[in-house]
Amino acid sequence: MKRSFLTLVATLALSIVAPLGMVGAWGSHFGQKPQEKDDYRLEGPFTKGNLTVFLIHGKDKIKGQTFLTLEEALIQKKVIVRETREVNQLTIQNISTEEVYVQSGDIVKGGAQDRMLVVDLILPPRSGVVSLSAYCVEHGRWSQRGTESASVFSSSANSVASREVKLAAKLKSSQTEVWREVSVAQDKLSANVGTRVNGEASPSSLQLALENKDVQKTTQSYIDGLSGILDGKTDVIGYVFAINGKVNSADVYASSTLFKKLWPKLLKASAIEAVAELRHGEKFDAPKPADVRGLLDDSKGEEKQKDVSSRVQMVTKESDGNVSFETRDRARGDAWVHRNYIKKN
Repeated sequence: MKRSFLTLVATLALSIVAPLGMVGAWGSHFGQKPQEKDDYRLEGPFTKGNLTVFLIHGKDKIKGQTFLTLEEALIQKKVIVRETREVNQLTIQNISTEEVYVQSGDIVKGGAQDRMLVVDLILPPRSGVVSLSAYCVEHGRWSQRGTESASVFSSSANSVASREVKLAAKLKSSQTEVWREVSVAQDKLSANVGTRVNGEASPSSLQLALENKDVQKTTQSYIDGLSGILDGKTDVIGYVFAINGKVNSADVYASSTLFKKLWPKLLKASAIEAVAELRHGEKFDAPKPADVRGLLDDSKGEEKQKDVSSRVQMVTKESDGNVSFETRDRARGDAWVHRNYIKKN
């Protein structure tokens, strides 16, 4: 009798706890090492054309913390990104009194070749010169372009707008694959905007393709339709986007302030990718919230840790269908600052 009573209690406990764990955890599953649970709430879908966005609401983990973004810091001349004459290596120096957040996928324009940055980085004030991993997103040029400096990079107004380019750099670590996927992305954009988007000054440059006036014009309707979905919301910490009805990627931050700063750049990249993947005449249903949670809650795969700097560590976890990249900050007790999730197919 006593044993039957204990069995009943255990069964009731599991029936209560299991559903709660399914809704709010970033991937805590049986058989895995227990992880800290981070509750979140999805809002959406918000759809414009073939682009669908879900907002992620949650609590700030580093409330009150403000970073300068790389784009802001370059405009304000508070960081210097220097050419090293090595394709996959640059240097960066924070000369300000503020912390600077650098995000993987950011494109820096100029130098001997435009580059995409591979990993997140947090630069402390007066950081000194720090190494910065990069991949070239411009095949062939190795000299000054027009009036740009060949020794430093002038701006970072765009992020990589292609899941395949991101995977080639962040997961496959292949410069050859990056160049190939850049070319594919340019061809897709050209087909869907009705003109060659390759820049005359450097036809292989992804950055110049993203700056193309027809790309910008076609993308603007997406931006106009979705840019205001954050208005009046103070607890949005990230977003998930889907193209043609299929979940593509997600970015989640430990600071709602940081996400709000990055939102225009993130949305623009998602919109450009939607233009590249546009299928004229076809309509798609938005993905179900369960499919979105399937990306965010996927905890399968072994963690692989990599020290990006003395302060920042990147943790990669890959399953059959997804890959995630988590940026941890040792200055905050290894607290996570950014999580990037990508569907592999």
